[in-house]
Amino acid sequence: MTADLSTPSATLTLNVGLGERAYDIHVGPDALTAGLPGIQAACPRGQTLIVTDEHVAERHLERLQARLGEVGIRSTALILPPGETSKSWEMLQFLTEAFLDAGLERKDSVIALGGGVIGDLVGFAAAVAKRGLGFVQMPTTLLSQVDSSVGGKTGINTRQGKNLAGAFHQPRLVVADAGFLSTLPDRELKSGYAEIVKAALIGDADLFDRLEAHGASVTQPDILKTAIAAAIDFKARIVEADEYEAGKRALLNLGHTFGHAFEADAPKDVIRHGEAVAAGMGLAFEYSTRLGLCPAEDTARVRAHLRTVGLPDHPKTLAHTDWSAESLVARMQDDKKNSGGEITLILARGIGNAYIEPKADRADLTDFLTTELT
Repeated sequence: MTADLSTPSATLTLNVGLGERAYDIHVGPDALTAGLPGIQAACPRGQTLIVTDEHVAERHLERLQARLGEVGIRSTALILPPGETSKSWEMLQFLTEAFLDAGLERKDSVIALGGGVIGDLVGFAAAVAKRGLGFVQMPTTLLSQVDSSVGGKTGINTRQGKNLAGAFHQPRLVVADAGFLSTLPDRELKSGYAEIVKAALIGDADLFDRLEAHGASVTQPDILKTAIAAAIDFKARIVEADEYEAGKRALLNLGHTFGHAFEADAPKDVIRHGEAVAAGMGLAFEYSTRLGLCPAEDTARVRAHLRTVGLPDHPKTLAHTDWSAESLVARMQDDKKNSGGEITLILARGIGNAYIEPKADRADLTDFLTTELT
């Protein structure tokens, strides 16, 4: 399916074709209603456990439980503290034991109602409890709808960095309901939009043209919902081709190697993940231009569009600006995509033409960052 940004659409159903692990993704203004039959199928005993956080519970838990009750599904909620600190070994143990205490069987499913933190944590706990419970992703942020809820990456953070312990465990269903986004602060909405731009920059130049043409209005609901569908569909096709990130799926990390380094070096909660990724994409294009691979005009367009929608286009425009090139490169050295001690970067030969560079020159990268950060 190719989503048309010029035509507002109703709820769409996409599919990730992974054989026995295939699943549907419902996207749009009434995705929860569209997803209820799939939730029933994922909960054959008519019961489920919903895991969410305090903020999401206040806004959406009552509605979800009411809708589940309408189709005969009994639900109990576990409400966790919000934020990245919940992606820990301690919380993983708590959830795994809660699933076991609830008497869940392998054919049952739990529901992850929340953003990327909840989805990653619940998915990992589901992967390890009884060697694999089912789970339903119900992402409530734009970032999680277009990125972390699709593809089966689950995990927690360790003292060494983000998402360094985890498992590939595909959900049984994804419900990306647009109604969840109506309560998002503008900053969170823009942070999520970075992942939509990322899809276009990796492999869909036409999508970038359409996003660019809308300018700052691209995050308005009627435009955004079809952009969400396009980005999700793009990611689904890559996941189908490379479920376990052995090859081209690594392209989805455009901007992330730089971005994760920014997040690790910045004070806690000062910058958002999508902001760090946006600044990372700006740097990835700048570095590609420095290497003579990407036209300078393409890099200028990318950075201009990020600024137009209110996203950082460079580390100097992040909320934290006190960076050390050496420290950032050291963080990048620890990235989980690396192999053989070499730094892997996702770079670009132009808009819509990203590629994997498995052996970035550490000295040249340090020199580049030193220049950019001065």
